[in-house]
Amino acid sequence: MQEKISLLNERYQGMNTADILADASSEFGTKLAFATSLGLEDQVITHMIASLKLPIRIFTLDTGRLFPETYDLIDRTSAKYGISIEICFPDYRQVEKMVSEKGINLFYESIDNRKLCCGIRKSEPLARALNGCSAWITGLRKQQSVTRHNMQTAEWDELHGLIKINPLIVWSEAEVKEYVAKHKIPYNTLHDKGFPSIGCQPCTRAVAPGEDIRAGRWWWEQPDQKECGLHKAR
Repeated sequence: MQEKISLLNERYQGMNTADILADASSEFGTKLAFATSLGLEDQVITHMIASLKLPIRIFTLDTGRLFPETYDLIDRTSAKYGISIEICFPDYRQVEKMVSEKGINLFYESIDNRKLCCGIRKSEPLARALNGCSAWITGLRKQQSVTRHNMQTAEWDELHGLIKINPLIVWSEAEVKEYVAKHKIPYNTLHDKGFPSIGCQPCTRAVAPGEDIRAGRWWWEQPDQKECGLHKAR
């Protein structure tokens, strides 16, 4: 499989993002899916998939703790591009058990509790959504976090047992914002209120000018711990 990953990365070096998406769609067909978190990066990818009319399944995870603005964005995006974004939910029985045993806001108490919550609300639904896939697309960028500096355009996702494609991995934040503005892509209005990275409402806060773009996610933890489990760092 590593040979396959190396060949993909070699091929992708000469391609722009739209070409990478088109190539991946041709390579993996119905076994390819795009998991969108509805951030600026993912909105760029959604725009490209819809504009190119690529037959790539698009889904998102509804943890049950999202911002109202995020739900509004799902509707606005679907309406603009005439697409159906698949919504994946956590297992209600697991959520009920967790909340009953550890409380509704357990994630503030410890990193283990936070990872448990992320696991039930995000990781398990993602695993279900990716079942049967050979590859998945993400909006990850190297600049987003210290845990992502070593990521490549194509990687082997050991956690899920499939190929992960990161077509925006080398994009800068400025390039993402310029693309969104140029193409009038719908985005979460919280971005205009100091929220560069948006997740669940109780685990996301606005950041001050100059702060790291991930500083508002799980702000009570150290930077090298700030992953929810969806993307295993090297």
